[in-house]
Amino acid sequence: MRSESLAFLTKLVNTPSPSGHEARGQRVWLDYVKPLADETFSDAYGNCVAVLNKGGGPRLMLAAHADEISLVVNFIDENGFIWVRKLGGVDPIVAKAQRVVVHSRKGPVKGVIGNVAPHLMKLEKERKVPEIADLFIDIGANDRADAQSLVRVGDPITMTNEFEHLRGDLAVARAFDNRIGTFAVAEALRLLVPQKRKLKAEVCVVSNIMEEVGLLGARQIAYSLKPDVAIVVDVTHATDYPTVSKQLHGDIKLGGGPAVTHGICNHPAVIERLEQVAQQLKIPLQHEATSATSGTDTDAIFWTRGGIASGLISLPNRYMHSPVEMVNLRDLEQIPELMAGFALSLKHGEHFKVRI
Repeated sequence: MRSESLAFLTKLVNTPSPSGHEARGQRVWLDYVKPLADETFSDAYGNCVAVLNKGGGPRLMLAAHADEISLVVNFIDENGFIWVRKLGGVDPIVAKAQRVVVHSRKGPVKGVIGNVAPHLMKLEKERKVPEIADLFIDIGANDRADAQSLVRVGDPITMTNEFEHLRGDLAVARAFDNRIGTFAVAEALRLLVPQKRKLKAEVCVVSNIMEEVGLLGARQIAYSLKPDVAIVVDVTHATDYPTVSKQLHGDIKLGGGPAVTHGICNHPAVIERLEQVAQQLKIPLQHEATSATSGTDTDAIFWTRGGIASGLISLPNRYMHSPVEMVNLRDLEQIPELMAGFALSLKHGEHFKVRI
């Protein structure tokens, strides 16, 4: 990967962006895309947009969500321990015994999610599967007043795991879901800039908010931008490790290239075009099927207004919604290449419709 791109990815992943508190990460993203775009802006809730070839047509939206799963301070007890609620799909089994940071208004406060030592759990019933309500955070406070001098109810909390190369093209971090997406759409913009004269479409590159808590930012920005076609980038479950059933969850592996999804919110003509572009660019694709919702912003975008032709590109990700998400960086590099190729394939005034 290009060194400047890797530095951007690392900074993007390492910058905390809890759902509803994405401003710090959005600043990193905007600083990267602003020199590349004709125009950049953000809306009332912090969705960020970079526009290339303003006034072209059709209007293409390349979108990915900026937020990560996290926790929030819910209650501080008399002993100064912090009890939490979740922001998004936090797994309480994985969360126990992790280092965290409470992002308070006075600055970051370090802590740990408490865990009872196995020596103290003699009875089988004490080894129950934890729930979010069982999690507490120890910031080393003496009592409630001491804790309240540092944090307050409503402060977001993230785990501390940062970007790390594992070996070869593999990397590990928290929050690859979905900082890889906002990275990819920004990189697609970078790839398109030298080819702007060939571009017929107006390209709106979007880093949207609050996907993990209900696909909220995507609804807002899709309604505002009113694109003719949209490509969403997110992660998908790699199934190439022990205990995961391929019969149930499909056959998706790291190093096999990006995945495209077939069915429901994915417009067949958009997916067909992505496949054609991938073939031309010699980008390997993996394939997924969906029989209901995709669980991504594609679900919110495709039914906005009268329906927006949409397609989902996914990066295979092992151990999703954990502090040790693992991805292949070459798979990731191929996603902006695919999106840039898709953008260049669009003809002036082209629209996607189901053939009947």
